[in-house]
Amino acid sequence: MVSEGLWSIGELAARAGATVKTVRYYTDRGLLPEAARSAGGHRRYGQEALGRLRLIRSLRALDLPVPEVERVLERDEALEEVVAGQLRELGSQLAALRWREASLRLLKDCPAGERADRLRLLGAVSVPPGTDALARFWRRILPVRLPGRVVSMVLDSVVPGLPEEPTPAQVLDFARLHALVSDPRLDGPESRPAPPLPAGEYRPAVLYEGLAEAYALAAAEVRAGRAPQDGGALDCFVGAYARARGAVDSPEFRRGLVPLLAGSEGPVIIRYWKLATGLFAPGEPVLGALHHHLSVALGRQVGEEAGVPPPAHPGGW
Repeated sequence: MVSEGLWSIGELAARAGATVKTVRYYTDRGLLPEAARSAGGHRRYGQEALGRLRLIRSLRALDLPVPEVERVLERDEALEEVVAGQLRELGSQLAALRWREASLRLLKDCPAGERADRLRLLGAVSVPPGTDALARFWRRILPVRLPGRVVSMVLDSVVPGLPEEPTPAQVLDFARLHALVSDPRLDGPESRPAPPLPAGEYRPAVLYEGLAEAYALAAAEVRAGRAPQDGGALDCFVGAYARARGAVDSPEFRRGLVPLLAGSEGPVIIRYWKLATGLFAPGEPVLGALHHHLSVALGRQVGEEAGVPPPAHPGGW
């Protein structure tokens, strides 16, 4: 004889708004406790099973996989971990959808003659895209013995974070940028930019740390609506090159630095910054532009004495 207050599998399913098949499935997985068995061996469930079944259905309504539901039922504190994980996954899915939408709009609105080329570019990029190829590109350019902390600092400044809601134009810029840095011809030495200080020995870590400080000062001036001019940022910029060479910042050193800066950026770096600039956060100064501003300010300061005009394109690092 079965105690009062217990329900058959069908009665439990009806009370929870589920199917008998669903109740049987969760029972077989050990998620629903049986209170007893009838004389005929049929399952009987109590109030605990009803509460557990309603909880399972609530979690499943949030699209949590059954294994994740099991984790939550085993440990109450697992709910926070599971929810956080699902939010991360959902964020990735939403990012992919936004990128796909912008990509489709790009194809829809472009001239028919350009559609095949754009489709080829988009097909080479994962959805949502990643920036690993950009980071590898810069790692190939940076000095081999540069400390890891300095490499990380540089990558944080030169690799753009992807926009959460990209426009078709940003999707196209990124696809072109990805194609640029993934070109196997860049592995050849002739495709690499000239070293920042090609003549003689220099200390790369000293240079890059000093440039980071100069760029930070220049960025503050740009945010304040001023172009980097004589003084703080420019002195720090030149000082970084001087300290890296163990030299003294002097008028002669500045005259010699102007042609080095003018010739240090190859077409690949110039193209990189042209494509990457629109992918950085709106309103934030971009490193390539800051380097250009400082180089121009130095060329203007040195003037005709250097015999070399200011750089015509943004570069950096």
